[in-house]
Order: sequence, then structure tokens, then C-alpha cells
Amino acid sequence: MPYLTSPVLPAGTLARIPQPVLPTGDGLVLRPWRAEDAPAVHAAFQDPLMHQWHMRTSDSVTEVAGWIEAWAKEWEGEQTAQWAVADADTDRLLGRVALREIVFRDGIAEVAYWTTAAARGRGVAARATTALVHWAFEEIGFHRLELMHATANQASCRVAIKAGFVEEGTRRSALLHPDGWHDMHLHARVRGD
Repeated sequence: MPYLTSPVLPAGTLARIPQPVLPTGDGLVLRPWRAEDAPAVHAAFQDPLMHQWHMRTSDSVTEVAGWIEAWAKEWEGEQTAQWAVADADTDRLLGRVALREIVFRDGIAEVAYWTTAAARGRGVAARATTALVHWAFEEIGFHRLELMHATANQASCRVAIKAGFVEEGTRRSALLHPDGWHDMHLHARVRGD
């Protein structure tokens, strides 16, 4: 059955280009992941705060090396787009920002992020998210970006608001964490906001 509208973004929108390096203009850079990032990612995932808000844990640097390989393939397969967030001068890993749940037909994706313990409180997640949003809307042409966080994660809520995401509501009992089901705040930005 034919659609009455054309896709917002055609398949191949990301795969046709190499994953770009995105400078924030204020001391950070979003860059593709590299194999040598594995020890720093593994160390970041040893932080108890990561265990509280994220669904994944890391048992070894070798395991993380596999994640990094998969992240590169996910760009090619247009499943997710993941960047390392690094200090522009030292290349020290400060976090991650990503587009997940990409739906080209509708021009939507979900934004996700985390930061290392040493980077928290410095605006890293908000600055990286802002740069990613600009690229997704202005360079690629996405229509809507969504962002979800546990309602109890007030730091993540502050990041979403600083990055211009409007709170749209609460998805009750929407995500299972190790400590049980969490209600999730849904925020969104629409191109032109």
C-alpha cells in the first residue's frame, strides 16, 4: 500500500557520508569512536552513577572494544549514530552523545548521552547535545528529536532543558532499571524550535 507522504529523510542519509567530527565551538569535539577509547569507556562504566541510570555495565576493556566496533557498524547500517565527546585540546574522553531509534521515514530519532565522573557539572552533556542537535536538524534534516530520562534523574533533566528540549510528559513505568521500573520524562525538540 503506498504512503500518501514521502519520507522525511531517505534511507542512506547517514551511510552515504563518513561520520563527521563535530566541534562544539567551546572546547569540546564530538568525534567517531576509536579502538584506543576502550579503556576510558570501561573506566567510565565502573562509576556507580552509571549503574544507577544506564542499562549496561562493562566487565572488561575487551568487551568495550567490541562495543566500539559495533558502534561503527551501526553508523553504516543507520541504526544509531554514536560519538565520543572529547576535550578539543587534549582529546581526553569526557562522555558520549548519540542518536538512537532512528526512523528516517518520519525524520525522528532519540538523543542519548552520558559523561564521565570527572566531566560532570561542567556542562559537557548539554554542550555536546546542543552540537548534535544542530547537526541533526541543520545538516541532515531531521524533523523531531526526542530525549528520555528517569524522572528521578534531575541532572539529566537539567541537561535536556539546557539543550532546548521541552518536557512533553511522563511515560509511566516505561523502563526497567536494576532497581525496578522507572517513570521516564519525555522531552523533545522540533526543527525550528
